[in-house]
Amino acid sequence: MKEMRRLGVVLLSGGLDSTTVAARARADGIEVVALTFDYGQRHRRELESAGRVAALMGLRHEVVGLPAMHRLSWYSALTTGVIEVPRGRPVADLGADVPSTYVPLRNTVFLTLAAALLESRVLGLIEGHEVEAGDVSAAIFIAANAVDYSGYPDCRPEYFAAMRKALFEGSKMGRQYGVPILIETPVLHLSKAGIVRLGLELGAPLEHTWSCYEGGPVPCGDCDSCLLRARGFAEAGVEDPLLARLRREGPSA
Repeated sequence: MKEMRRLGVVLLSGGLDSTTVAARARADGIEVVALTFDYGQRHRRELESAGRVAALMGLRHEVVGLPAMHRLSWYSALTTGVIEVPRGRPVADLGADVPSTYVPLRNTVFLTLAAALLESRVLGLIEGHEVEAGDVSAAIFIAANAVDYSGYPDCRPEYFAAMRKALFEGSKMGRQYGVPILIETPVLHLSKAGIVRLGLELGAPLEHTWSCYEGGPVPCGDCDSCLLRARGFAEAGVEDPLLARLRREGPSA
């Protein structure tokens, strides 16, 4: 029996969740490529963290510039200085509505481009006669979470089900070869504490991740993402290794 070729693309932002998902895919033996987008976000810290994480994990890392998103998806606190990043919101209120940090159609754009990379890899194998269509699988790994999340509409199970269907219907590998583009969401139903525990269990380099919506020398500690991260480590009963590293090496580390 032929061994299945399992190809994957992980959307790597350099944050806690996406780093844990990358570690999960690697541990599962997926031939994974890390894909990071430079879409005009507020700061470079997450891009730097993504590069460091990918290097530490030994992953091929593709960084793709999307300058058009800064112009087109401008109505967001993450792509413009006009809208302020929300601060100090009660954690219990997160998810009650769609916050100003939502970037219009960001996950739809990211998943589509990740699918393009993945389909190119799969078609290269099938049409290069390296594998039969039935002997290859393809999956995009995304760190969406529907438990401890900030209300994003493109982080819901219903959204991913719709995207899976669209990618199958709109791709050659789906319609001609019957190979679906799967969308794997390993942390979708985990609490933030559960994600912390999984990342530690997998040996993910969490000390080099960056979750803060700001790009200062240290995390602001007050934005939605910082608040959720802090609660996750507190509920997991462990110190955030990023804060421990910054305290040990200094803010410029």
